[in-house]
Amino acid sequence: MGIAVENVSKHYGSFRAVDDVSLEFKTGSLVALLGPSGSGKSTLLRMIAGLETPSSGEIYITGKNATHKSVQERNIGFVFQHYALFKHLTVRQNIAFALELRKTPKRRIQQRVEELLDLVQLSGLGDRYPSQLSGGQRQRVALARSLAVQPQTLLLDEPFGALDAKVRKELRVWLRHLHEDVNVTTIFVTHDQEEAMEVADQIVVMNKGRVEQVGSTAEIYDQPATPFVMSFIGPVNILSSNAGIQPSKGVVTTSDNRIFLRPHDILIHQNASVDTVPAKVDRIIHLGWEIRIELLLESGELVNAHLNREQFNQLQLHENQHVYLKPKQARVFQSV
Repeated sequence: MGIAVENVSKHYGSFRAVDDVSLEFKTGSLVALLGPSGSGKSTLLRMIAGLETPSSGEIYITGKNATHKSVQERNIGFVFQHYALFKHLTVRQNIAFALELRKTPKRRIQQRVEELLDLVQLSGLGDRYPSQLSGGQRQRVALARSLAVQPQTLLLDEPFGALDAKVRKELRVWLRHLHEDVNVTTIFVTHDQEEAMEVADQIVVMNKGRVEQVGSTAEIYDQPATPFVMSFIGPVNILSSNAGIQPSKGVVTTSDNRIFLRPHDILIHQNASVDTVPAKVDRIIHLGWEIRIELLLESGELVNAHLNREQFNQLQLHENQHVYLKPKQARVFQSV
């Protein structure tokens, strides 16, 4: 068993940062807590780490109640967004710090530090100081330091948030490979949907302190449980019933009849046919292989459609052209 969170809440006065959350993280899993700012994901992670105490509920780590245990007793590695490295210590000394506190034999410390330097691909940089490293290298040192004491669980709070886009993408791939090597139960917080979908085995989508949905990347994207999940995970058009788009068969309408339609689920035709809706090409945006088309409906609503270059070339679209849209999959959600 990995980690179990049972009916956990965290209140700050009348504000509910986390509201009656129950989750289970299996041993060896790689899970993303995904949501916008203020959704409660970092607060939940800090409670698992022991940095915050729940207002109610219980947290179990490897089957034992850890709700009121100290950070040290939980044997958890924690990585912050801003590295939190000791500036006056070398890379080796930063990694060795926790082992020295535990009075680990010197030879074992040296051996473990070299193992970790190799694992995080920083061999040869052990004598440098944090100021002599790039942001991506500093974050790898922070991860190595958290792994030094061989924790049961690794928690990462927006680990790549302070890095530029290119380095973030490189470290996502690296983190995935690292997890496969060390096989430690890993939970990381992010507000970046692409990051969560690229790295995690399972995604927990949070909003306003509560869990909206738990599932694999495919489940979250293809079978969203709520309007929030569909609007937060991946691009989506949210249209009124006046748009003329008919929901797919077998779905239940909401009280406000909002229709959710992915940009890649829109077919564009030159001529009218059954279930098509007239539109005008308002703008064409070239993004390499992907072409984004902004279309104006007769209702006055804008719709975004995504085509690959081959589809675009076949249609030979141009601005102000009149076309017809046909949705492959339009969703509506049942009112709660």
